[in-house]
This record gives sequence, structure tokens and C-alpha cells, in this order.
Amino acid sequence: MNATKIVLADDHQVVRLGLRTLLESAPGFQVVGEAGDGLEAIRLAEQLSPDVVILDLLMPRLNGIEAARQIHARFPHMRIVILSMFDSEAYVVEALSTGASAYVLKGSTTEELVAAVREALAGKRYLSPSLSERAIEAYIRYVQSAKVGDLDVVETLTPREREVLHLAAQGCTNAEIAKRLSISARTVETHRAQMMRKLGLHSHVDLARFALERGILPR
Repeated sequence: MNATKIVLADDHQVVRLGLRTLLESAPGFQVVGEAGDGLEAIRLAEQLSPDVVILDLLMPRLNGIEAARQIHARFPHMRIVILSMFDSEAYVVEALSTGASAYVLKGSTTEELVAAVREALAGKRYLSPSLSERAIEAYIRYVQSAKVGDLDVVETLTPREREVLHLAAQGCTNAEIAKRLSISARTVETHRAQMMRKLGLHSHVDLARFALERGILPR
């Protein structure tokens, strides 16, 4: 039986090393490539044709959500697992809506990560146990609202504006966001202004309240 080929994407080398060690200790798993950002993950997906791509949620140049969206659109047969430190329904719903099969918290056990990969390979969804019930309910609400044409205002944001939203909601300054996304502070200011305008927000207080209400930040 051929080994399951996996590509890992995380902007921290030590995290990738740990993940590789954990995954390759499980029977039948082989890590065939590692990426430090979302764009590299897409390139490796095209070059190596893995069975599974494991994506960190927040990475420079292109985040895990947008990388998942592009990989799923181009290679729908590949299974995608999102790895994240954020246990909010909003992130889970967004991940599932891109075509990701699993959403795993970074504090999960080795068994949970392996289970997520195996469930994804079987064509099933997997969420970390602490997320499952409430996240699935949120996803159902999302799908139902989409069916009746109720477009989520966040869906009007560009991929880069969403990245700025997520980081700004965490309290990052424009300079910190610029460094994380490898863009200029002036570009961040432009994206931030456009994002705030689309969402109808006028201050950081408004942004923080919006992030809490939408589950972008934990309460």
C-alpha cells in the first residue's frame, strides 16, 4: 500500500519539524514537502501532488484560508487540514467554506492530528473535539444563510483585507501587520481603510466589538 503523501505549511521551521516527526511516526504517512507560506504551499501542491495539505491558518504572503481556497479550486481531490491556534467558530466556518476537510487546534494531541488526516482522506470532516458541536452549528447557519442569498459582509473583503482584519482584531499595529505579511506599512494602511469602510467601522473600538461579535476573537 502506498504511503499517504503530505505537504506541511507553517512559517515556523521548528513547528514544521515537530509536525513532520509526529506524522511520520504514524503508519503510512510520508511528508514529501514543507512550505513557509501559503504561496509556497500552492506551488508544492502543484509540483508534488500530495494527498493531504496541512496549512497553518496565519502565514506570510498568503494565509492558510486563502491558500486552502486556491488549492481546493485547482486540485479538488486533495484533502486540506487547517491547523490553528484560534478556537472560534468564525475561523472554522471560513475554513470549511473554502473546502477544507479538517480544522485542528495547535494544542491538539498527536492522535487528534492523525485522526484528522485519516478522516479527511476518508472524505469526512474533522474538527477538534472542543470545537465540534458549536462550530458545526455555526457552519449550518452559514450554509443556510448563503442559500437564501444573505451575503456575509466579510465575504465582500479581498483576501488581503481579511488578513488585515484578523491581525488588526488581535491588536497588531500597522507596522506589525506589515512585517507579518511582508508588505509595506502604507499598503497595510490602505487595506485597513478599505476593510473598515466595507464593514462600516470607524475606530479600533468598533473593530474589536465586531471581532468579538463575529467570533473572530474569543470572548
